[in-house]
Amino acid sequence: MVKEKIMRTAKRVILHLFLLAAVLISIFPFYWMLSGATNSSVNITGGAMWFGSNLKENWSNLQGTANVFLIFWNTIKTTLIYTFLAILICAMAGYGFEKYRSKGKNVVYAMFLLSMMIPFSAQMIPLFKMASKANMLDSHVAIILPTIAMPFLVFFFRQSFQSYPTELIEAARVDGANEFRIFFQLVMRPMKSTFAAAAIYAFMKQWNNYLWPLIVIQSNEKKTFTLLLSSLSSAYYVDYGQLMLAIVLATLPIIIVFLTMQKQFVEGIVGTSK
Repeated sequence: MVKEKIMRTAKRVILHLFLLAAVLISIFPFYWMLSGATNSSVNITGGAMWFGSNLKENWSNLQGTANVFLIFWNTIKTTLIYTFLAILICAMAGYGFEKYRSKGKNVVYAMFLLSMMIPFSAQMIPLFKMASKANMLDSHVAIILPTIAMPFLVFFFRQSFQSYPTELIEAARVDGANEFRIFFQLVMRPMKSTFAAAAIYAFMKQWNNYLWPLIVIQSNEKKTFTLLLSSLSSAYYVDYGQLMLAIVLATLPIIIVFLTMQKQFVEGIVGTSK
C-alpha cells in the first residue's frame, strides 16, 4: 500500500512538473514580447528578459514611424466588416446547402469544397486583375470583398445546421413565416455558439491577413497592422523596441476577443447550440 501511494504521488508530481514546463514554454513568448516592448533595441538584442523603462520612448518612435491610430482603425474597420459579412454570407450558404432541396446542390457544394485545395498563390494574379479592372486597388473594399465566401465556414455552418430540426422550419413555413424571418429569428438564436466560433475564426483570419493587403494596398493611409509589422521588421535598421510594442498592440485585440468568447468558441466547435 505504501509503495502504491508513493508511486501514485511520484506520477502526479512528474505530471504536474511536465504540465508546468509546458505552460512556461507557452507563456514565455508572450512575456518576452511584453518585456521587449519596455526595453531598448540594444537591451533586447543583448538578451534582456526583464521589464525596462523605454516604453514611452518606444511609443514615441513608433508614432514617429507610422500613424498607429489610423492603422489600428483601418485594421479594426476591415476586420469587423469582413467578419460580419463573412458570417452572414457563409451562414446563409451553409443553411441553403443543408435545408433546401435541389438536384445539383451536392455537386455545387463538392465543387465549392474543392476550391479549398487551390492555394491562394494561384489565385493572386486573377484576383489582382479583377480588382484592377473594378478600380478597387488601394482600397479596403479590395481587402474585404475577394475572400468573404470562405469554403471552410460554409462547410462549418452546414455541418452545424445538420443538428437543427427541419420540422421546426417546416412548421414555421406552415405558419406563414418567410425564409428570412425563419433564418434570423428561428435558426440563428439557438445557434449562438456556432456563430461565435465562426466569428472568432473570421476575425483572426482577417486580422492576420498579410499577403493580399500587401498586394492591393499601395498608400500608407490604407495600411493595416500586418503591413506595419512587415515594414518595421524589414527596415535597414530594425528598432526591436518599437517592433515589440507594435506586436503587443497587434496581438491584444485577438487575445481579448478569444478570452471573452472562448466558451462559445469551444461549444460551437463541438457542435453544441444554446
